[in-house]
Amino acid sequence: MESISRISDLLESARELTLDAAQAARSSRVTTRSLPTAQLKKLLDSRNDREILDGLRRVIAMMYRQQRTLPFFSSVVKMVASPNLEIKKLVYIYLIHHAEQEPDLALLSINTIQKSLSDTNPQVRALALRTMSGIRVPVISQIVSLAIKKGAADMSPLVRKAAALAIPKCYRLEPATLPQLLDYLATLLGDKQYFVAGAAVTAFMEICPERIDLIHKHYRGFIKKIVDMDEWSQLSTLRMMASYARKCFPRRTRGAKSKDTTANLQDFYGEVGTPVETETKGEQIIVLDPDLVLLLNGIKPLLQSRNSGVVIAVARCYAEIGTPEYTKAAVGPLVALLRGAQDIEQLALYNIVSVCLAHPASFVKHASHFLVRATDTAPVWELKLEILTLIFPHSPLQTKSLILNELEHFSRGTNKALVREAVRAIGRCAQGDPATAPRCMRLLLGQITSLDGTLAAESLTVIRHLIQLDPQAHTGTVVRLAKNLDSATDPQARATIIWLVGEFSGLNGEDNIAADVLRILLKDFTNESEVAKRQIVLLAAKVYLHHINREAEKQTQSEATLEEDGESPAPLGFTPPTDHPVSRLWNYVLLLARYDTSYDLRDRTRLYKALLAVPQLASLMLLAPKPAPQAPSPSETRKGFLLGSSALVLAGGGGVHGLRGYEPLPDWVQEGREPDPKLRAQDATGIEYTPEGRRTITAAETLGDAGRGKSNGLFGAGASAGLGAMTLDEFLADEEEEETEEESEEDGDDEEDEEEDESEEEEDEDEDEDEDDDTEHEEDDGKAELEGFLGS
Repeated sequence: MESISRISDLLESARELTLDAAQAARSSRVTTRSLPTAQLKKLLDSRNDREILDGLRRVIAMMYRQQRTLPFFSSVVKMVASPNLEIKKLVYIYLIHHAEQEPDLALLSINTIQKSLSDTNPQVRALALRTMSGIRVPVISQIVSLAIKKGAADMSPLVRKAAALAIPKCYRLEPATLPQLLDYLATLLGDKQYFVAGAAVTAFMEICPERIDLIHKHYRGFIKKIVDMDEWSQLSTLRMMASYARKCFPRRTRGAKSKDTTANLQDFYGEVGTPVETETKGEQIIVLDPDLVLLLNGIKPLLQSRNSGVVIAVARCYAEIGTPEYTKAAVGPLVALLRGAQDIEQLALYNIVSVCLAHPASFVKHASHFLVRATDTAPVWELKLEILTLIFPHSPLQTKSLILNELEHFSRGTNKALVREAVRAIGRCAQGDPATAPRCMRLLLGQITSLDGTLAAESLTVIRHLIQLDPQAHTGTVVRLAKNLDSATDPQARATIIWLVGEFSGLNGEDNIAADVLRILLKDFTNESEVAKRQIVLLAAKVYLHHINREAEKQTQSEATLEEDGESPAPLGFTPPTDHPVSRLWNYVLLLARYDTSYDLRDRTRLYKALLAVPQLASLMLLAPKPAPQAPSPSETRKGFLLGSSALVLAGGGGVHGLRGYEPLPDWVQEGREPDPKLRAQDATGIEYTPEGRRTITAAETLGDAGRGKSNGLFGAGASAGLGAMTLDEFLADEEEEETEEESEEDGDDEEDEEEDESEEEEDEDEDEDEDDDTEHEEDDGKAELEGFLGS
C-alpha cells in the first residue's frame, strides 16, 4: 500500500509539473490576447495559483501596452500577502506602477510589505524593500528610511544591496531624510561584499558625490573590489574614482634631467680630473601619488571587460588622471570595440577620435582598422576618414601611401558626401605633412576637370588652401588652373579659380595673365552664375587697382627725377588715362553690372567704384595679405568633453535645446591642500593597507600575537580574553614581571639542588657506618631512606 501511495504522489507531482511547463510554454502566446474585464477579475479572484498567475501576467502585459489596468487595482493588491513568490513579484510590479495614481489603496499594503521584511527568505526581504522604496508616496518616507536601516544590517548581502539601491529612491521621495541616509550609506560603503559596495557607490554618486570624506577609508578597498563588481557598479566606481583623484591627489611635475658624463675638467695643475655630471633640464615628467598608481594599476584588468562602457570609462580615467603611458595602454581595447555592433562601433569611434586628437601616434599600428567598408554608415566613415588624417603625419611611408590610395579611391566614387569628405581629408593630409603636399596637389589637380561639379568644387577649395600656404611656390599652378577655366562647369569651382587669379594679379607687373583672363570672362558675363559674377567684379577691381598703383609709381618716379625734394606720394583721387585697355575693361564691368538683375551685385560694384576713388584705402582693403586658412579636424569642437559622455557624441548639444546635466571633472587640488594620506591607510574594519594594497601588521597586533604565543601565564589568558591588543608599556611591564618570576624560579631550583647534595652526602655516611649490618635489612633500610628523602 505504501508503494501505491508513493506512486500516486509521484504521478500527481508529475501532473503539476506538466501543467506548469505547458502554461509557461503558451504564456507568451496567451497573454498577447486581451480578455474581457469580468473574465480577468474572475482569474484574479480565483483560489488557484495557476489561474491567478495567468490573470496577473495578462494584466502586466496590458499595463506595458499602455492599456487601462487601474480597475484591477483592488483585486491585485489583496494578493500582496500571497505566499507564492511568483505572484508576489507580479503584484509588486503592478503596485509600483500604479501607486501614485491610487496612493490611499497603496498605503493599505504597506503593513503587509513591512511584514515581508522579516521573512525568512532573503529574496522576499529584498523584494519587499525594493517595492517599498519604489512606491512614490511621500507619506511613507520615514517608513522607507527605517526599512533601509533594517536592510543595511541584514545578514543577507542581497538585502543589503537592495537597501543601498533604495537610498537614492528615498532621497528623491523626501530630501529631508538625507542625514539618516548618510549614516546608512557610510555603513554600506564599507561592506565586505563587492556587489553591496558597488550598489552603495552608485547611491553615493547620486545623493552626495561631494562627500569624499566618506570614501577615504574605503578607497583601497574599492580598488580591490572593482574587478568583481557588476558593470553598472564599475561605471559608478570609475566615475567616482576619477573625481576623487582630482580632489585628493595634486598634479606634481618635475623636470627630466639628463646626465652628461663625457665632459672632463682639468684641475689647477693641468691634470685630467674625474668626469663631471652636467644636468640639463628637459621635458616635464608627471609624478604620481602612490595611491593614484594603485588605482591606475588596479583598473587595468577592466580593459578586458565585455562591456564597452567599462572600457571607455577606464580610458577616461587614464586620459584625465593618468599619464600618456597609461592612455596608450587603452588604445588597443578601444580599437577592439570596433568589432561590436554598428551602434557601438559608432560611439566607440567618437571616443577614439577624442583620444587620437591627443595621442595620434598610438593609433598608427591600427590604421587598417579604420579603412572604410562598403557597409559603413555615413557617421562611421566620416569618423574613420578623420582618424586616418590625424594619424597620417605620424605614419611611415608605407602607411601614408595606403591612406592616400584609400582617399583617392573614395574621391572618385559616386557618393557625393563621401567624395567631399575624401577630398577634404586629402587636403588635411597635405597640411599635416608638407612633404606629401606635391602628391596631394597632383591628386587634386586631376579632379578639377571632373564632370562631377561637387568633386571639382571641393578639389579647388582644398587647392586654394594649399596655395595660400606657400603662394610663391604655386604661381604655375594658378596659371594651370586659369587654362582649365573653360572646362570647369560648377559655379563654385569657377568662382574659386577666378578668386585665385585675382590674388595673383599683382605678380610680374603688366605681364600678368589676370587682365587677359578678365577679358575672356567678360565675353560671357551675362550667362555666368551670380557667385562667379561677384568674383569677376572683384577680379576687375583688383586688376584696375594694380594698374592705378603702377601708374602712380611711374608718376612718382618721374616727379622724383624732376624735383630734388625726393619722393612725393600720389595725390588723392589720382586716375590713370582712360584710354588704357585695363581702364576700358573696368568701365565695361561697371556698365555690365549696372544693368544686372542682382541687387547685391549692383551694390558691390558701386562699393568698389567708390573705394577705388581712394587708391590707398582700396589697397588696404582689397590687397591686404590673407592668412593661410587652416582646416582643423572636424572633432576639434568636441575637445574637452569627457570620454563616454553624451556631450562628446553630440558636440555639446549647443543651441536652445542643448543638453543639460553635463558635469566636467573638478580641477586638480592644489598642492598642500589635499587631504591627509593617512586617512586612506585604514578601511572600515580597522585594517590598514600599504599603497601597494598589502595589509599592514600594526604593533598592537604584533604584541598581541606574541602574547597569544605564550600558552601559560597571565599574558596568554589576557590575550584569550580579548586583551591581546596591549600598549607597549603594558607589554614591557609584563616582560619585567615574567623576568622576576623566572629569577625566583631559578633561585628555588638552586636551593633544591643544594638540599639534594646534602642528603646524598648524609646517605653515603650512613652507608659507610652500616656496612657491617646484616644483609637481610639492607633493602628495608634503603627503602626507608628513599622514602624519607622523597618525603623531605
